[in-house]
Amino acid sequence: MGKSQKKRQMRRHNPVRVPDSHLPQGLQAASESSSKAGQILPILQKMEGADASERKWACVAVSNIIQNDPSTRRLLQGKNVVGALITRLSDSEEEVVVEAMGALRNLCIDGGYDICAEMYNKNILTPLKTFIPKISTTLSQYLASPKQSPENAKKIVYEFSENVITTLWCLSETSNKALNAINDIQLVPFLMSFLGAKDSLPLATVISAAQCLYVLTDDNFPVTKEIRTDGAYLSCLLSLAKPEEAYNDKQKVVDNRFISLTVLAAGILRNISPIPPPSIASTVDLDRDVILPLLQPVISSISLQEVTSEVQGLLQRQATEPAIENLSLKHGPKSDHKSDIERQLEALEARLRTVQSSLEILTGACATLPDPEPDTSPDQDEDEDEDEEIEDAEAEADTADNVSMDAEVTPTETKSTPSYLQTLVLPLVSLIQPTELSFPPLSSPSPHPPTTSALSAVHISALECLNNIFLSLSVSPPEIVTKDVQSGISVWNSVWSALQLVGTQTGSGQERRQEFWDVAVGALWGMANVWKGSFEPQDEQVRVLMQLCDSSSDERVRVRCVGTLECLAQYPTAIEQNKSIATYLISLLPTATTTSRAGTEPMLQAVSALIDIYSDEGTPYDINFRQGDFVSALKASVEGVRKAIRGIDKKKEGGADLRKRGDLVRENLVDFIKYRRSLKF
Repeated sequence: MGKSQKKRQMRRHNPVRVPDSHLPQGLQAASESSSKAGQILPILQKMEGADASERKWACVAVSNIIQNDPSTRRLLQGKNVVGALITRLSDSEEEVVVEAMGALRNLCIDGGYDICAEMYNKNILTPLKTFIPKISTTLSQYLASPKQSPENAKKIVYEFSENVITTLWCLSETSNKALNAINDIQLVPFLMSFLGAKDSLPLATVISAAQCLYVLTDDNFPVTKEIRTDGAYLSCLLSLAKPEEAYNDKQKVVDNRFISLTVLAAGILRNISPIPPPSIASTVDLDRDVILPLLQPVISSISLQEVTSEVQGLLQRQATEPAIENLSLKHGPKSDHKSDIERQLEALEARLRTVQSSLEILTGACATLPDPEPDTSPDQDEDEDEDEEIEDAEAEADTADNVSMDAEVTPTETKSTPSYLQTLVLPLVSLIQPTELSFPPLSSPSPHPPTTSALSAVHISALECLNNIFLSLSVSPPEIVTKDVQSGISVWNSVWSALQLVGTQTGSGQERRQEFWDVAVGALWGMANVWKGSFEPQDEQVRVLMQLCDSSSDERVRVRCVGTLECLAQYPTAIEQNKSIATYLISLLPTATTTSRAGTEPMLQAVSALIDIYSDEGTPYDINFRQGDFVSALKASVEGVRKAIRGIDKKKEGGADLRKRGDLVRENLVDFIKYRRSLKF
């Protein structure tokens, strides 16, 4: 089944913060949709000028005019602002370099993959490499004697370091090629020095270093190996990943920045696990003793509707209050040009991002199967990895037998079973419910793109976590869970309620709505498997699943749709819905002369589904199999199924496993046809 693991095809935690997919393509369209098109030429001219103060002004101006403005960002990108800013990183004036770095950082954060890829292709790593030793030296001097440090040390340690680190973090998620180049810089000692000095540095700078490490340790063997074999690094991370670190020692109030740092430290520890002996960290049960006690309160303590209401109130105030300053060629904008409202909006976004990071980490903790053993190098024998994964899967399946969603859990149970699952489901269900700002309107951009980006990311991350919880349970559903049908129905209905609010609109700017559906159907499949035959199929839900299966271009989504329909068809008294679903599944089968319209893997899922649905001839709905002469339809598909299986490319990723599964499904199909014919109804 389709579990959601941390491992990504594209290395990016953050979606585009200020998306531009809703805009027409081309520079002309960007120019027409930008209200600041007339300011761009003077900015670019001054960036190349002889006057250092004007070059500095131009770099700061870029940050100002792209804020929440994708049209202007795209127009600047088309005018090679990235190349111009990278050139300024070698400027003779230090203040110009600092402001250029800040502008590049903001472009990375707001623009996402495309701009980061452009920066990498235009060789931004060359100047960034030269900054690392300079920052390290300045940091050491500053920490040793803050009062005797150079005058600009504070700015370099605080602002410049944060911008360099954040840019490296964004670049590392651009592609594996960029990640390998960043690995070559050997950033771990540099980044860990900030975490080790957290009490002497601003939290924003320390958090940027933690975020960069969190990304660099995600399925990245060179970095994980370096951290897990260094006792000082492990001790530092363990000390950070404690719930009490989220409190300000002086005020004893929860501070989201402290929470964010502890969450990221926990995420780094999970990324590098298992930690080998003799480290004391190897004796810690990370999921039970660190991850869950820390992250469960984080995801339970936020109300997305309250955050949305706060943002809406701030936007209303912003619309009526005068701007803090107007961009002018005569008056150079300050680096810290944010108003109080803008800072409050950023704080709310940061809180949402902390919840998103927590959900990402929990998704890995709740995965059906563990990631490939990270302790082994990529060149190690694959057969050994497979054996270890099978053993882990069997152990996890055995453990899942003891999970209860509602039962009281004794301390001894807590030590040996993933009983924490029941404490996660309700907060996750709350986090998938969309608000007014979760997705952009159909005909216009979001009133505040950063909030919309963060909210949609939280929804989808929560769905992925739900997906893994129910897929973990479905490995071997515990009786105490399967008997609690009402809890299952409640969660099932909550997911469908969220889907109804999200809607089925697609097109430019609505990509996150589609992603919500794609992930949600996986969670539905997991739930339907745990409570197979217990959810009464609703005609509208069945129709929507069929439409999604037909319209999706992703075979994995089609497989999930078929799997969910298979479970719904097994509700004992739903005779008509069973007939409708079975007829649809048969329409996905090939014949001797035609291929399946759904693709090979969804077709195999459909064959398996039909066998499962009608494996018991004593069910009330089995009358549909007999009256519809489904056995003849299955017989007509055997040769087409054989051809489809032979056409699977075993050299492609997952091809060998799919071929094995296909052979098994075909054998089952032939045996099933023989069995049904032997009944002679």
